[in-house]
Amino acid sequence: MPEVIEIRSIEELDAYRFQWRSLFAQTRQASIFQTYDWLQTYWQHFGEDQQLRVLIVSSGGSIIGILPLVVRREQTRLGTMRVLTYPLADWGSFFGPIGPNPTATLLASMQYISRTKRDWDLLDLRWVDDAHVDHDRTSTTMQMAGLMPAKQVWKEIPVIDVSQSWDAYLATRKSKNRQNIRRLLRRAEEREIQFERIRPLGSAFCDDDPQWELYDKCVDLAARSWQGTSTTGTTISHENVMGYFRDVHQIAAKRGMLDLSILNQGKETIAFGYNYHHENYIQGMRVGYDSEKKNLGLGTLLYATQLRDSCNRDDLQFDLGPGSLQAKQQWLSTMVQSWRICHYSATSLRSQALRLKHWYSARQREKSAVA
Repeated sequence: MPEVIEIRSIEELDAYRFQWRSLFAQTRQASIFQTYDWLQTYWQHFGEDQQLRVLIVSSGGSIIGILPLVVRREQTRLGTMRVLTYPLADWGSFFGPIGPNPTATLLASMQYISRTKRDWDLLDLRWVDDAHVDHDRTSTTMQMAGLMPAKQVWKEIPVIDVSQSWDAYLATRKSKNRQNIRRLLRRAEEREIQFERIRPLGSAFCDDDPQWELYDKCVDLAARSWQGTSTTGTTISHENVMGYFRDVHQIAAKRGMLDLSILNQGKETIAFGYNYHHENYIQGMRVGYDSEKKNLGLGTLLYATQLRDSCNRDDLQFDLGPGSLQAKQQWLSTMVQSWRICHYSATSLRSQALRLKHWYSARQREKSAVA
């Protein structure tokens, strides 16, 4: 029977750094957000008001999986709720257990959670890629552990299939969009706008230069673009997250997971696409462009040059990330659902009230979709 060790401090977790890295290499469709380095950096910047709960699952004396969890307090209309969830916090699209044995890891973890003292009102495992990775494992293992699951859509994620040729991809676009894209690409050549893609191979290949000068140009450009006026506070130029982005940038360069697309006109950087990548899957993060050169169609041109380059490489999928769906609509190949799998504590009145609220909201969305 698998054994579970719970780690509640980032300092104690450091002892498992090397096992984590080995398990990460065996994790299907993993991302930078499932690395130990990312969690350590995230915790340094945002962990102060959260409780770390990382579950290490072993069998036969060997670690077979890791389930990173946190307890955070979240404000709802029903008051403050203690939520046991993944640490992703919407920085990426998907999350899940670390290692090649997700079912065993989830089952042992859910059984452990069900029998240990509860310090949460709501168990809410968000960012689950049910269609391609999870395959209903989370719901099933919750139920097997006596934790009644409720499954709801968390986010809609627009993704692009870049495994095909650029011409094949363009053929899937509307005629008007194809014409506009080709026109902008021709004009870019006439105006000597150059595309550059930065993908260091990582420390293992002695190629981990974060290129800080170029990164700082992107931050400056973001501050002067629409990002500078964004009220979300999560763009690379916002003071409250600048330190986080810089630290993760260095991690991405060291791990060979950085993907930075640049448009230059002469010596001037006029647009950027900031992303991470792993095993030919790209996670889109932030974009920015010189607002004084809107006449060049930089937003469309940036996406077009990134996607054309990805189609010409061995890339498979470009995840545009949730939000701003209207601007991304012309590019997407399909919409993938990110799920939340919840268990509401039977002894928490607020949790049960929230269950009814979630149920009602889901019914209303279903009715709207049918209408």
